[in-house]
Amino acid sequence: MLKRFTPYLLLIASGLSLTLAFAPFSMWALTIPTLAIALRQLIKLKHKPFLAGWLFGIGWFGAGVSWVHVSIADFGGLPLIASIGLMALLCGYLALYPALAFKLTAKYFKPQLWPLALPLFWVLAEWLRSWMLSGFPWLSLGYSQINGPLAGFAPIIGETGLTALLVISAASLAIINSKRTFLSASAITASLLICGALLHQHTWVTPSKTYSVSMVQGNIPQSLRWVPEQDAATMQTYLELTETIWGSDLIIWPEAAVPKLEPLAQPYLSQLNERAFKENTALITGIVNFNWETDEAWNNLIVVGKKTPDATYPNYQYFHNNRFSKHHLLPVGEFVPFESLLRPLAPIFDLPMSSFSRGDFQQQNLEANGIKLAPAICFEIAFPRQVTANVNGDTDMIITVSNDAWFGKSHGPAQHLQIAQMRALELGRPVLRATNNGITAFIDHKGRIDARLPQFESANISAPVIATKGFTPYYHLQDYGVWLFVLVLFICAWRLKKAAD
Repeated sequence: MLKRFTPYLLLIASGLSLTLAFAPFSMWALTIPTLAIALRQLIKLKHKPFLAGWLFGIGWFGAGVSWVHVSIADFGGLPLIASIGLMALLCGYLALYPALAFKLTAKYFKPQLWPLALPLFWVLAEWLRSWMLSGFPWLSLGYSQINGPLAGFAPIIGETGLTALLVISAASLAIINSKRTFLSASAITASLLICGALLHQHTWVTPSKTYSVSMVQGNIPQSLRWVPEQDAATMQTYLELTETIWGSDLIIWPEAAVPKLEPLAQPYLSQLNERAFKENTALITGIVNFNWETDEAWNNLIVVGKKTPDATYPNYQYFHNNRFSKHHLLPVGEFVPFESLLRPLAPIFDLPMSSFSRGDFQQQNLEANGIKLAPAICFEIAFPRQVTANVNGDTDMIITVSNDAWFGKSHGPAQHLQIAQMRALELGRPVLRATNNGITAFIDHKGRIDARLPQFESANISAPVIATKGFTPYYHLQDYGVWLFVLVLFICAWRLKKAAD
């Protein structure tokens, strides 16, 4: 009886195990074998490919994005049974994408051709996952390789390309049925790992000027973030944590560090602007802006102090254009999808702000004390197309700010940091990641963490940051090169299929 259910159990178990390949565990070597085990079960369940992929996805996302339950249960104000139900719905939905890839591959191709056919279906399914319902590209396979040899391919083919290589290798291992196929699969995997390691030694961009940068982590409890009586204490906390780092070229506070609406925070921002200018520096902070005339709100980053080193007056004035407005809003948390239908349900979730307006997809870089920064707020960093669109020839570095207090002591913040590391490696730009309670970190242009703060501590951190110039191949190719690659593989698979028929 148990033997009958073994393939189903192995599919779930392999999905669960895949979580260990991602941060904070970072066992990157598990990605290929866990996917290969799942594909091996697909061979046994060839008449139920959709179910096989869905069960694998249930394990993958059930463990991998379990931190969503923390934000819903602890901060969303829902009863436990309701939060578990929503979590189950989310995992069931996300599992549809690997199910789709498994279904299409098994329907049209025999296992021997999966290494050529599956990459296209997998990349297609992952593209849909990053786009449907505003997109949720979390835990895409390529992110697991940030500390592994395959990371050397990222500046050329990006995270999407890494995913395709992992799928090719896993499919090759899954179809081993002879000494010849064993040698073939081993050669493919070994070649990819060796080439990746060699490519990682190459530097695609040119180091430029070195800047001293400091970031502040306020560690304000989420329960106090939007309590009006707590505003003064929060703003004082950030000022006190900044007192010893005014000598830096640039200071960064995290997402919505200033808890007042921007029009109401003018006295505080004016003082901050004057102080930063007096200290010959610039400070970037997150804040919510609100237009009383149009009833529009934006999740913003603004610059106070010096715009350029030779500036003769402070940079900031209300609604000035040296700011960034978040484009990719978080469903429910920052906007309500299908608003005419779902807006009545919004009060069920205890969320203080869920009606933000979008900024433009492409915006000018922030300029702070002469440093040009391409911004991304919160999970915008998970969307490479948007981040790439905001990097240009003048961009010195990327800045991403977040408030991961929503995720508590889960592995969500570590996964978020891992995604930021991948953007640095893809685009050859250092990434400055400032957060409310962690993980605040300096990431170099190779995706390596130079310095970081412990989670759940009120502190500041300073480090020299080397700006870079030039572009990686991925900047120019983006995912188009990957699409061409997997399409060529698919055409080969299709021709071999027709020849065999």
